[in-house]
Amino acid sequence: MSKKTNTLWFVLGATVFNIITTMIIFILLFFVVYAQFLMPNLPDDAVSPALFISFFGAIVLSFILYRYILKYIMKKVDMEKHFDPIFGHRRRR
Repeated sequence: MSKKTNTLWFVLGATVFNIITTMIIFILLFFVVYAQFLMPNLPDDAVSPALFISFFGAIVLSFILYRYILKYIMKKVDMEKHFDPIFGHRRRR
């Protein structure tokens, strides 16, 4: 496969991974934390803020997890050897 094909597959795989990670973290945050700890103590109209907080928290946590995994992959794999730059070539100094 060419570098451009590798880049396309990497970006698609990373996007799918990030979406799935966000969904799993959202489900864990909302259904485990909210349902187990907050629901008995809060009124019924607190579901909407809990959904917002869970969704925002899932996005932040999945982004942090994505960054750490990407840094790990970048240490193990020579990115310039296998992938084509998306936004142009790096400048050499």
